[in-house]
Amino acid sequence: MPLSLLVGIVFLASTGGIVGLYMLVAGRSQAALRRSVDHRLFELNAMAHGGATGESLLRTHSTGPLPVVDRAVKGLHIDRWLEQSGVTLSLSGLLLIAVVLGCVGALVAAHFSHHALVAVVGFVVGASVPFFVVRWKRTARLARFEEHFPEALDLISRAIRAGHAFGAGLKMVADELGDPVGPEFRKTFEEQNFGLPLAESLNNLAVRVPLLDVRFFATAVLIQRETGGNLSEILDNLAAVVRERFKIRRQIRVHTAHGRFTGYVLLGLPAFLGIALSMLNPEHMDMLFKERMGQTMIVAAIVMQTVGWFWITRIVKIEV
Repeated sequence: MPLSLLVGIVFLASTGGIVGLYMLVAGRSQAALRRSVDHRLFELNAMAHGGATGESLLRTHSTGPLPVVDRAVKGLHIDRWLEQSGVTLSLSGLLLIAVVLGCVGALVAAHFSHHALVAVVGFVVGASVPFFVVRWKRTARLARFEEHFPEALDLISRAIRAGHAFGAGLKMVADELGDPVGPEFRKTFEEQNFGLPLAESLNNLAVRVPLLDVRFFATAVLIQRETGGNLSEILDNLAAVVRERFKIRRQIRVHTAHGRFTGYVLLGLPAFLGIALSMLNPEHMDMLFKERMGQTMIVAAIVMQTVGWFWITRIVKIEV
């Protein structure tokens, strides 16, 4: 059997396995969500009729294909990092997808080069793709939360100014705003509504959403509870500070656009030239993939490109 046909069959089988695994995990997540909703409706119905459900309101932890791994990392930073991304996927499922993609990357790299080191690099690149995707989704979700957070502060401030309690303001935010602000505030409202002290509920919010503005919000509310003061005015000032920070951050992005696009060009230019030369002169580029010196040069180029990319991002990144 030709090697290219074997690689194609393995690639199709791996792709089918990944799609099937995703459908399995997504189906289990949807089923768990439906069970959670039915359980909550059953509890609320029993409470409305003065009955007892016979079960506690403890928070459940969903498991994936490897429950042992999920139980081992429960409560750790990586488990919280996955939760902050908003993906309905357990850590064991993420690791399983990473292993499958790593094997696919190793097979593809071995097809172009029979060097073991290139296959290892292909495995690392393929296995790192799911983690980069989750990291990107986490960053995007936190950025959306930070962008809509001033609206939540204004809504709570207006609710307090209208005579409502602070808890009612949290519920208004949960009902009016979308993901991710609404669901996070709903968790906070439900925690303090079911008996958890407000300080712990706000601290849990600050842990789930590791943003400085959320920490300021939790600290300001707790201090106002102890010392008194106009909470609506405090929230208005905090919302104004957050909006001014966004304004300054956008100005900084404009001034650092040249450096960021320089990094994009320097990162993509070698790959673009490699593809173009492979199409124009395949025999000349085959030496780069088949000769040991060429394979070493490819690995060295990837490492230097990665180091240069991180170096440029650190230079143009300015904390506000």
